[in-house]
Amino acid sequence: MPELPEVQALVADLDARLAGRVVDRLDVVSFAALKTFDPPVTALAGGTVDGVARHGKFLDIRIGDLHLVLHLARAGWIRWRDRAPGGTGRPGKGPLAARLVLRGGEGVEPGAGLDVTEAGTKKSLAIHLVRDPAEVPGIARLGPDPLDPAFTEDALAGILARAGRAQIKGVLRDQSLIAGVGNAYSDEILHAARMSPFKPAAMRPEEVERLYRALRTTLADALARADGLAASELKAEKRSGLRVHGRTGEPCPECGDTIRQVIFADSTLQYCPTCQTGGRPLSDRVLSRLLK
Repeated sequence: MPELPEVQALVADLDARLAGRVVDRLDVVSFAALKTFDPPVTALAGGTVDGVARHGKFLDIRIGDLHLVLHLARAGWIRWRDRAPGGTGRPGKGPLAARLVLRGGEGVEPGAGLDVTEAGTKKSLAIHLVRDPAEVPGIARLGPDPLDPAFTEDALAGILARAGRAQIKGVLRDQSLIAGVGNAYSDEILHAARMSPFKPAAMRPEEVERLYRALRTTLADALARADGLAASELKAEKRSGLRVHGRTGEPCPECGDTIRQVIFADSTLQYCPTCQTGGRPLSDRVLSRLLK
């Protein structure tokens, strides 16, 4: 799933490609992905792209007075086309969910644009066309952005204190508390902070400081690695930069212990026992049931 660093890099890449271009049309291939009906997608025809922005993990393409908002979910992605596609997408055929088609102009061929795709059978990608991004429920309930200058150590301390006994892994992933951090980077942040993912959110001031430093450093490093990359390069860059997430069974880059995982119904988390849990493996109820 694209998280804050990848979405921010997508913003930069798409803004450079789209800003100032005129939209010919938006073709919606997966009708389940379109979550709004007013204004209709035909209202985009002839509109000029003013720019691209980010709200948490949401992409916001500003076209005239409208906002084309995309949430790529677990398996969605953006693919840029330099020219018109060879064929038209048909509903239910392949991963194509929607296609933004541009009009020709200086430096752009007619039919160039971007394809919004989603792999797999579980479809969660969401497309909204709205007059105000706050009309999208997921954006309306977003918590503060950790890249915002207003997101200080004191702000994080307040979030953690209000979360109380909730597990810190869940707090970092809760978009209504902190916008943009997902499963992968929460694992990376907690490894950098040397904290158990099951640790209660309410913690001592020195622990808040350590977590805040790990959060800012982890995201800043990921942003620096993704800076200037095209959309087609971002997935590989994310995987190569992760130190514990998705690396079950590999040695921890800090201490050499074996990275372990805990399996949930729809996701997994990875951690280093030596760095994060005092050498104790965390209970994995799903795995324990499978071994019985």
